[in-house]
Amino acid sequence: MFDPTSYVGFHTDLSLVALGIGLVLIAALFRNRVPPALTAIYLAAAVLTDLTGFGFPFTGFLPSHGVGVLSLLILALAIAALYAFALRGPWRWIYAASLTASVFLLAFVAVAQSFLKVPALHDLAPTGSEPPFGAAEGALLLLFAAVGFLATRRFRPAVPATIAA
Repeated sequence: MFDPTSYVGFHTDLSLVALGIGLVLIAALFRNRVPPALTAIYLAAAVLTDLTGFGFPFTGFLPSHGVGVLSLLILALAIAALYAFALRGPWRWIYAASLTASVFLLAFVAVAQSFLKVPALHDLAPTGSEPPFGAAEGALLLLFAAVGFLATRRFRPAVPATIAA
């Protein structure tokens, strides 16, 4: 991993923890589960990832800031759906969709960072506008759209027992 004592390392480690737990939570949607502790850790790590992303030096509003703002809005929906509305009514599908979308954004950034930092990938797409980069991000989008659609349609937790359990 990265050096957790540096700001970049802390931010990166947070994002990897959130991404890993987020993938587990998406799988849990298909089993109609909302693991309380993992969910709380995911939401905290994802929010902190977004917030720490704004702590890097910058001179203007960057695309990464747009992703961070969008992610925070999506996470606010997930948090409200789960904790304020207990997944009742439309908040069930709002939670499933927002959880999936927030994990997608983490994966999207992970792929983008991989193309920047992994030499073999960087050689394929040095500017991030080449077909391999677009194909990777496009495939990721299609995968998450399909998974999100299915999860949103199938997610039917026992409310509120799965939240409090």
